[in-house]
Parts: sequence; structure tokens; C-alpha cells
Amino acid sequence: MSIFTNLITTTTILILLNFSIQPSYSREAHVINFRSPNLYPESFTWDPSSQHFIVGSLRRPTLQSVSDAGVVDTLLSDASLPSDSAFLGLAVDTQHRRIVAVVHSSSSPAVASYNLRNGSRIFLTLLPDSNATASSAGANDVAVDFSGNAYVTNSASNLIYKVNKDGEFSVLSRSPIFSQSAVEPNTPYSSCGLNGVVYVSKGYLLVVQSNTGKMFKVNVDDGSARTVLLNKALTAADGMAVRRDGVVVVASREKAYFIKSDSSWSEGVVFDETALDAERFASAVTIGGDRRVYVLYGHIGEGMMGNTEREEFAIVEIESEKESKEDSVWIFVLIGLGLAYFMFWRFQMRQLVTDMNKKAA
Repeated sequence: MSIFTNLITTTTILILLNFSIQPSYSREAHVINFRSPNLYPESFTWDPSSQHFIVGSLRRPTLQSVSDAGVVDTLLSDASLPSDSAFLGLAVDTQHRRIVAVVHSSSSPAVASYNLRNGSRIFLTLLPDSNATASSAGANDVAVDFSGNAYVTNSASNLIYKVNKDGEFSVLSRSPIFSQSAVEPNTPYSSCGLNGVVYVSKGYLLVVQSNTGKMFKVNVDDGSARTVLLNKALTAADGMAVRRDGVVVVASREKAYFIKSDSSWSEGVVFDETALDAERFASAVTIGGDRRVYVLYGHIGEGMMGNTEREEFAIVEIESEKESKEDSVWIFVLIGLGLAYFMFWRFQMRQLVTDMNKKAA
């Protein structure tokens, strides 16, 4: 190998080391404190086009845009909805520049779609079910696929709706496996069934169930479902999100679970857990810019009481401690390799100078 090639290779290694070291040691967790009187947001999502978060509200049918600096702007307010309406699950349809929201009210659950450019409503679709009481209480979270189809979980009836981009709905899945696990009555989350949902690009959904801590894989074509075999239960699982590398993050009130699979989600492994602030009640998780994971502290336990007031809420970045440690280990390995290569290069240079001196003599 020539001296010039060695020099270029060494320089490249040192440059790469410089870039890899800086983010790991200088960047702190991102915390966004934002103010909006009595918003009590239960859900949020990330809009990659505007580079802002979008948050809903338990108290009113409004969506707010929140910047990285905590600046809040009203994205839309739908006065045509019943006054007691609330926006629960949210999902941005990036292909069609719209947002899909689960609408909760005392009359009937629904799913609404709004244009992200001007806030105009595209459709509002009621989501009826044979069990009217359960249906009115149960529409919960939503995910959107690349074609604009929305998938809405019903936590009371343990079913999943499919709503196409034109607002036409059907029941995608009412699989019996959703109701097979016995749950003790009158225990925390005993009445909360299917909850968080994400769409995975291979043509299926991943759905978590609050009362059992289970995860299900659901085919979006025929609604068939199977239980994902996990190494531990996802206690009180609520919101969920999926990173670009395939890692799924599930948030509960007290912790966030980091889960991965090497078997197309026939099985999954909870490889890390991150403690959350139970008092502030993290009800949702999303993936923001640069693959960062954020949870929403919307104080919804307090908000559901109806007679409380609060102005400040928070969006907080979380990390897997195990992944951070692994990244640090690789950085030190790279440093070691770089130094070893540099010492080897110096040895070659010294040997070359010695050989040249001998020839000159």
C-alpha cells in the first residue's frame, strides 16, 4: 500500500471518528415545554413537512402545532363537531398532506381527515358497532398506510376499523384472539382493550392491548391476526411508534418499551425499558426528526376529571440506555482501530525512511 493511500485512509478514519463522537457526548435530551390553557393533549404526532409536532386535546376539537422551541399555533378548530368532542389518536398521511384524527364524543365515535395545508375537513366518518355503548367509548388510536387507508382501534369492542382515503369504512378485524385472554375485572386497564397501532410497510399492522400487555400482528388485506410472541408483557401498553430501523417503541404510563424482531414480528424481544414520569402521564409516543423518540406528557389523568385547569404540558425525548451504551462501545472500538492504524502507518513511514537512508548511504 502506498504512502499516499495510507495517508488518505488515516485522514478519512479520523474525520469519521470526529463526526461519530460529537453527537454522543454533546447532545442532551430534547425537552419541549409548551403552553396552551386546558389543552390536556392525549395524543400527538410528527409532521415531517412542517417539522412540527401536532397535538390533540381532551377538552375541545382542536389541533395545535408545536415547534421545537415550544411555540404553539392553532392548526385547526372544527366548530361543526359536538362541543364535547375530543381528538384522540392522530396520524399524518404524508402522501396526501393530510392528518387523520380519531374523534371521541358522547354521541358516536368517528374518524376525521383534514387538509394540512388549510385545515379544511376532507371527511367525517362515523364508526358504528353492534355494541353501541362500547363503540361510543372505545375508538382510540389510528395508523395510516401509504395508500391513505386509516386503521382505527376500538378498545372497548376489541376490533379494528379500516377507513379508505375517501372516508368509506369497514370492520377490518374482529379476531377472536383479541378476546381470548382472561382479565380480572375492576383492575387497572381491565376495560381497555386494543389501543396503540402502527402500520408496518410489509402489509400488516402491529397493535397492542392495554389490559393483557399483548401485541398482535394483523394482516391489512384479510384482517387475520396472530399474537406476537414477546419475552415479556407490555404492562398497560398505550401509544406506539415505529422507527425507520424497525424498532417499535410502546409507551405506558410508567415506562417505554423498546422492541425489535428478526422474524417479521412472529416473535419480538423487549431489549430495553425507559422509566417515564407517571405523575405527568405519558399517553403517546412518536418519532420526530433525526429518528428521535418523543413521549407526550399531557396530564390526561387530571384532564379526564373535567374540573381541573392546567396551562403547561411537555414533549420529551427519550432514549434506550442500552442502545446509547452500545453506540459508545462502537465509538471506542473505532477510536482504537483508528489509533492502531495510525501507529501502523507511522511504523511504515519510519521503516521507509530507514530504507531510503540505507540506499542513500
